[in-house]
Amino acid sequence: MSPLVVRKLLIDMSAPFPARWNGGDAFRSAFFSALSMSFPVGEQYFIDSVRAGLKELPEEQRQRLAHEVQGFVGQEATHRRIHALFNGHLQTMGFVNTLEPRAARRMQHNAYRDVRIHVAATAATEHITAMFADWMFRHPEALEGCEPRLQTLWMWHAAEEAEHCSTAYDIYLALGGNYAWRVRMLRYITTLFALDITRQTIRNLWHDGSLFHWSTWKSAAQLLFTNDGMIRGNCAMWRAYLAPDFHPRQQDTSMSAQWLRDNADRYALVGQSA
Repeated sequence: MSPLVVRKLLIDMSAPFPARWNGGDAFRSAFFSALSMSFPVGEQYFIDSVRAGLKELPEEQRQRLAHEVQGFVGQEATHRRIHALFNGHLQTMGFVNTLEPRAARRMQHNAYRDVRIHVAATAATEHITAMFADWMFRHPEALEGCEPRLQTLWMWHAAEEAEHCSTAYDIYLALGGNYAWRVRMLRYITTLFALDITRQTIRNLWHDGSLFHWSTWKSAAQLLFTNDGMIRGNCAMWRAYLAPDFHPRQQDTSMSAQWLRDNADRYALVGQSA
């Protein structure tokens, strides 16, 4: 695979944006805001899990995977930072992030578990985010009407999720992780992720005053539940993870790679001249 590089977005996140920042659509804005609210705590967990997994490997394997892990950590740390800025604007508008402290408590409660469990959870979540990334590139209308800097933020994040989707999986395999736990963790993480995002989206809609509007739930149905919606349209890719011989590099990430090539003027490579 290509080396993972760290990119700094050349966008201004200091300027505020409206509550219905996603094209004026209440549901799309609330849903994507809920996703963003989950990112800082989640990405720190991924960083910690992959680093801990790498430390457990024999020297030869550790050296082989160290560079990939370094790129993964750099990308996730950058995602964490910029979504923290995004979430700061949400907080200023009165949106309360209840997802983050709940997830943090859950992670603390499970901190004692075998490192392979944490790496498996990370690999499962990375598969889910890679699914969403692939869907985003096939459905740019999900951000229709969104201002260009925020479109750049979400598409850049999606592109890098696709780019590093195999890192945690490779660490899990190197640790001797088995198929049964890999599949078990996908089902567990899928359930938790769905519950967490649903609860936060509903809270966001309540604060926005649009929870009981027909247009809100019409938009939800269009985004999530049409034949090629974000949920129904990703069922096949979700099931692919259940195959015993699955590997994330089997997935087509050409659209994300093309986006990174086409939009190279929107970011600078960290540690390299722009």
